[in-house]
Amino acid sequence: MADPFGGLNDAFGTEPSELAKHVEKVKPSLKKSETEDVKQDYEVSRAQLHNLVMKGQEAVDGILDVARASDHPRAYEVAGQLIKNVGDVADKLIDLQKKMKELDDDGSSKGPTNVTNAMFVGSTSDLQKMLKQQKEINKKDTK
Repeated sequence: MADPFGGLNDAFGTEPSELAKHVEKVKPSLKKSETEDVKQDYEVSRAQLHNLVMKGQEAVDGILDVARASDHPRAYEVAGQLIKNVGDVADKLIDLQKKMKELDDDGSSKGPTNVTNAMFVGSTSDLQKMLKQQKEINKKDTK
């Protein structure tokens, strides 16, 4: 395995740390939504919700025909309730999409809100002086 920081180590005259020597590659884990059960449940739920919306739309068309034919207020009330129910099913379909996205988001997409570990506190000129001194010390050690 090639050292990705080899150029930096040469530039700063340092050796790879013990931590870098013992780094193991980690296999990426599957997203929660990529497991078979979750996929299957999502597909079944989505299909059922689509089916309910389609049947609800047919029922709305039918009850509106009945309401027009009878011109009775109760028929229009039932039609209004049915329209509301079809709209609620459509909202559930959107909520299902949001829930699947939430399963994939484990908060890793958000960056840290507070960074408390500062590597160097000072001005850039201080940093340059410190690096120059370290470079001179490294030159003396190698001679």
